[in-house]
Amino acid sequence: MNSAEKSDAALASPVLADTGFKQALAGSQMLFVAFGALVLMPLITGLDPNVALFTAGIGTLIFQLCTRRQVPIFLASSFAFIAPILYGVQTWGIPATMSGLMAAGLVYVLLSQLVRWRGTELLTRLLPPVVVGPVIMVIGLGLAPMAVNMAIGKTGDGSAELIAHDTALWLSLSALLTTLLVSTMAKGIFRLVPITAGITVGYGLALYFGVVDFTPVREAAWLSVPQFVAPEWHWQAVLFMIPVAIAPAIEHIGDVLAISSVTGKDYIKKPGLHRTLLGDGLATGAASLFGGPPNTTYSEVTGAVMLTKNFNPVIMTWAAGFAICLAFVGKFGALMLTIPTPVMGGIMILLFGSIATVGLNSLIKHQVDLSQARNLCIVAVVLVFGIGGMAFGVGNFSLQGISLCGIVGILLNLLLPKARSH
Repeated sequence: MNSAEKSDAALASPVLADTGFKQALAGSQMLFVAFGALVLMPLITGLDPNVALFTAGIGTLIFQLCTRRQVPIFLASSFAFIAPILYGVQTWGIPATMSGLMAAGLVYVLLSQLVRWRGTELLTRLLPPVVVGPVIMVIGLGLAPMAVNMAIGKTGDGSAELIAHDTALWLSLSALLTTLLVSTMAKGIFRLVPITAGITVGYGLALYFGVVDFTPVREAAWLSVPQFVAPEWHWQAVLFMIPVAIAPAIEHIGDVLAISSVTGKDYIKKPGLHRTLLGDGLATGAASLFGGPPNTTYSEVTGAVMLTKNFNPVIMTWAAGFAICLAFVGKFGALMLTIPTPVMGGIMILLFGSIATVGLNSLIKHQVDLSQARNLCIVAVVLVFGIGGMAFGVGNFSLQGISLCGIVGILLNLLLPKARSH
């Protein structure tokens, strides 16, 4: 390199370094926005939060590869799968549940090819808002008893008391109130991290009451490999999980439309909905290989993108890299496990209610007329089947919860006659 080239390189390097530093800083901010929800989901379901961080990073990179790094989206733990994972882990164990989640990822992949072949019209005709709305409502409302049990200091099923009732209420209500206030009154980037704020305040109060046990943190190594779990084939878990993927797949379309409106680019056309669905599906499949929760696009990160006006997808590469690195900090995962149950319960009251509200909003937004007998029948049956715990079984196999609701909703939509236009 001659002197002129060296001079040019010297002039250019500070600019490149500055750009790289800004992108890295923006990436760390995106991870911070996603952080609360990202680790809360595995803590609820009994999965390893460090594994969730790792699979969120890997999933985001896979998504970027599939979409040719054109969409500024971060993928992480999907709350739509909480109830099915809880049931699967309790019934078949984590490895078997992971095989079901891998099948759910495959559903995304098949849907992506369907969209590529026929466009979005067939998908929206098969899964209209009258089906998807109540199914999403069931996801949130079905988990309501679990949130309340945890908020009052009991285990999720209410079988045992972990923390005294009065103390638990102080912790859960402080976490809930903080989350409510931050989400409605905070300004700027702080408005996007209500879950993190709620956990922080609740955790601080738990320290005051002396109900936090730091033994796991002291025993954990600073650097350690996350507790990866390989999937084991289990046909019952597979058949149970496949229908669960329906509602999140439809929500994926809404998320892609949202980020499109934020950036002013039509990602449905370029890189194409089939590519974003493929990336989401492969990310979920990859997560199941390591024992992590299914991935989904994060709306709070989309909000952060809108707020910061930083539309460069490279920042999500940085966020993914930070998530993967943080996954190997053993003491971090141990610290997450010390969060008292009532603190998570307080957050979950709002979280699960919000999921149900998303389903309700889907019905309102698309002006689903519930005075029509057909629409009323679909919504009514799906809601009661899901919240009431209806189950159909053959031998050792049982179909219930969100899986049953998804199938029943689709069948009713296909079989019930449409109202005649006058």
